[in-house]
Amino acid sequence: MSTYEGHYVAPADARFAIVASRFNHFVVDRLVEGAQDGLRRHGVDEERIDTVLVPGAWELPLVTARLLKSEKYAAVIALGAVIRGATPHFDYVAGQAASGVASAMMESGVPAIFGVLTTDTIEQAVERAGTKAGNKGWEAALAALEMVDLGVKLEKGGV
Repeated sequence: MSTYEGHYVAPADARFAIVASRFNHFVVDRLVEGAQDGLRRHGVDEERIDTVLVPGAWELPLVTARLLKSEKYAAVIALGAVIRGATPHFDYVAGQAASGVASAMMESGVPAIFGVLTTDTIEQAVERAGTKAGNKGWEAALAALEMVDLGVKLEKGGV
């Protein structure tokens, strides 16, 4: 019986991309800082991290797909914050952002990490961007590292 599990390490030449929404930047900027810090603290040199800014969460899937297709990156981390308002706009944006990033990942076979906050309030978003509930950008970076390492191990295992 074989068990495969990734760890928070990346191949020495691995590049990572962070795609971040400018909308709700007061929250997303903290997520980006957390993701960059998480990658750096786990051995990824700063010059191997590219950050791409898009207008909003709706645009994340298109740019994520483009970066995944470039074959330059071991993983792409999509970050944003969609905060519920008084209209159903939240449901469309959050759902399509999640679906689009997942589709891009499945089509490319390269990890795409969905680090988009979907919260009911601004306070909940702030809590998840580096205060009470930790930093979900940091967690997304660790998920990216783990998935890249798992992919390497699966390839070596012939899976």
